[in-house]
Amino acid sequence: MTDIVSATVTETGESDFAVRITTGRHSLTGDEPADMGGKDLGPSPYQLLASALGECSTMTVRWFARQQKWPLDHVATEVSHRKGEVEGRPGKVDIFTKTVTIRGDALTDEQRARLLDVAAKCPVHRTLENGAHITTVMDPEPATAG
Repeated sequence: MTDIVSATVTETGESDFAVRITTGRHSLTGDEPADMGGKDLGPSPYQLLASALGECSTMTVRWFARQQKWPLDHVATEVSHRKGEVEGRPGKVDIFTKTVTIRGDALTDEQRARLLDVAAKCPVHRTLENGAHITTVMDPEPATAG
């Protein structure tokens, strides 16, 4: 994997908010639900963000178990997102809840606890907890009149 990950997102016109998301060799549709003005043609931005957190957590647990040669049979992560209040933080904040399912009859309680701890250390989890620096720039190509 390279150090730079990129995605291109462009409107499709299929709904007021429908977009085509292209990243690497992959392409998918994003949209808002009907109650938000879209046609629910694909995941919403927060559904994709929750999916990224779940994907990263699941993959990180699998990677760690593999490195340790632990008998992990299956791992899955369910992620929910909502806006809410958190003690000690002003206003409403983004709250993600991850439920990690770890299956493996031969795993010890200590191994299960360690795998849960590892799930909380995946790169996307850390990015969300630590924040990120985002720079927004204008495309240098001038818009053409249609």
